[in-house]
Amino acid sequence: MSIAADFLAEAASDALRRGRIVGVGQLAVLSAELADADALAALEATSRAGLIITARRAAVLNLANQIAAAAPDPEPVWVDRPDWLDLPGSRAVADPVLDLATPFKGPFRTRVLAGDAASARAAIVLAKHAGLIPAVYAVPLAGAAAAVACPADAALALPPAQARVQVSARARLPLAHAEHCQVVAFRPADGGPEHLALLIGDPDPGRPVLARIHSSCLTGDVLGSLKCDCGPQLHAAIAAIAAHAGGGILLYLQQEGRGIGLLNKLRAYALQDQGWDTVDANTRLGFEPEERDFGLAAAMLQALGVASVALMTNNPLKVAGLAAHGLAVSRVAHDMPANPHNAAYLATKRDRQGHLL
Repeated sequence: MSIAADFLAEAASDALRRGRIVGVGQLAVLSAELADADALAALEATSRAGLIITARRAAVLNLANQIAAAAPDPEPVWVDRPDWLDLPGSRAVADPVLDLATPFKGPFRTRVLAGDAASARAAIVLAKHAGLIPAVYAVPLAGAAAAVACPADAALALPPAQARVQVSARARLPLAHAEHCQVVAFRPADGGPEHLALLIGDPDPGRPVLARIHSSCLTGDVLGSLKCDCGPQLHAAIAAIAAHAGGGILLYLQQEGRGIGLLNKLRAYALQDQGWDTVDANTRLGFEPEERDFGLAAAMLQALGVASVALMTNNPLKVAGLAAHGLAVSRVAHDMPANPHNAAYLATKRDRQGHLL
């Protein structure tokens, strides 16, 4: 019996996250973030591995003047690894947090991906899906023993265009600012992390429901970080929904750092400490400024019978994301006062990401 391609893609992402060699399309790849000397030696059993990075990272490294690297985002770039480009040196190519510590890199030579282009794109998708720095070592698949392999088109289909979720648990959950609250837990069909909906008061799905999409922020929501406005936004939204006559719904999505994951968000924080803003920090890491999938939020609301929302947000992409999946959406402003630590962050969201602040 053949294994479904989408399952193989998920298995490949999981194996990559565990530091294993993974086959994707015509290539065998290994996470540049997790590779150690033994794993890289195993990958290079028959040929020297190249390093695949994103076009955004290649631009940071000033490689775009090479024809092979003059690729439009999100096309990946293959960097050849001469003998002097060892494991620590390769890691510095992949991880921009090390740029100040290792400012002089290269010279590098890139090569045209040609028939490996789809496989390289798929490898970057797998790395992002696994929450890793989007950079991998790569050799031809025929020359390596991969723990699991998947077709390139299966990896490129992550995440699915139409999210599928199912309700896995419900419970009463009285909150400090919303005693009349029920939590509903959703498990996505793609095996990703679980997400929550807080049903506060008695929302009527037959009418526009006051709603908030909140992406998890461990540093802000739990630790009280002043670098962002996430914690105040979360608690203010719960209080506002509880005070609303019809109640409402808050979706709590496991999409940390605008979808790049907790560890990459902390790397972005380190880059912000070096002087980069929140957008440049993401792109220097090789990510898009916005990596979240709002189709997931739409699927959760639809599973709750909701077709129309008054969305508490300042982010036009959230409005457009829900509308693209068939929901009727109006916007309710939801902004927090700045503090000395997040004023520049909020200004960047306004000026570079179009937030209505």
